[in-house]
Amino acid sequence: MQERVPLPTSPPRRRWSYDRFQQRFAPYIFTSPFFILFLIFGLFPLGFSLFLAFHLWNPLDGLGNWEYVGWENFGLALGAPDQFWVALKNTLWIGLLSGVPQHLVALPLAFVINQSLRRWQGGISTILFLPYITNAVAITIVFGMLYSENLGLLNYALSVVGLGPVRWLAVPDLVPVSVAVVVFWRYVGWNVILYLSGLQAISEDVYEAATVDGASSVQKFFYITLPLLRPMMFYAFTLTIVGNMQLFEEPFIMVGQAGGSGGTALTSAMHIYNVAFRDLDMGYGSAMAWLLFLAIFVLSMINNFLFSRGGGRS
Repeated sequence: MQERVPLPTSPPRRRWSYDRFQQRFAPYIFTSPFFILFLIFGLFPLGFSLFLAFHLWNPLDGLGNWEYVGWENFGLALGAPDQFWVALKNTLWIGLLSGVPQHLVALPLAFVINQSLRRWQGGISTILFLPYITNAVAITIVFGMLYSENLGLLNYALSVVGLGPVRWLAVPDLVPVSVAVVVFWRYVGWNVILYLSGLQAISEDVYEAATVDGASSVQKFFYITLPLLRPMMFYAFTLTIVGNMQLFEEPFIMVGQAGGSGGTALTSAMHIYNVAFRDLDMGYGSAMAWLLFLAIFVLSMINNFLFSRGGGRS
């Protein structure tokens, strides 16, 4: 009698289980909101602005009604008569007026707090950090009142000593200085906090050894603190460069979108805003935005080169 050969059977199907779902699909589901938001609000605007930089488009014409112009927008921005160069020069000037004093004040102040005022470090740090977290609109309005020609506190102080009122927000040469003072006051405390965190990472044994060798506080600062603080200085300088090159809120609120008297406070970000959202030339504005990005990148690379010389930055 012939034996029956059993038919091959398919392997049993794996039943759905919660543990299997967690291992294979849950990580992607829980991380997907970040990638979706980044795609919509981060990557897509960058790609769309780069696309518009090569086109002529008015948003009132609707999507799809753009005209390809190649490098024309970039050539127009880089042309001699264009205001892009004027705005970039104003941005660099205000950045120097506000950025350099920030670090010249913040670094020694952080050193003094770390060395001599540790007992009150928490309270001092809180006070210094308050301008950074205060609303920029409120800060600018308050400083606008201080700069007022007839009712401002600064001109009142000058009148007490017999000096006439100064038009802080009307004289072209004084407008960038007035804006730079606001930027300096707002961010100097932030840099102090950065430098304090860097100083606290330096071992006390180094300072104790220097004290035993007879080093003074000035010698400790220049021969111990500065070399060991180079990585934090690089970070702080980079943040200052990026922030000052994108300066917008303070001059826009204080002197208006035209940049004040003579346009001396018209920054690159304000000029891009005027072209893109006032004149509705999105292609031209996008091209200038990418040129501003290129300028920030070049300055950041110069900063990186200066701080990395001699292997000082790790």
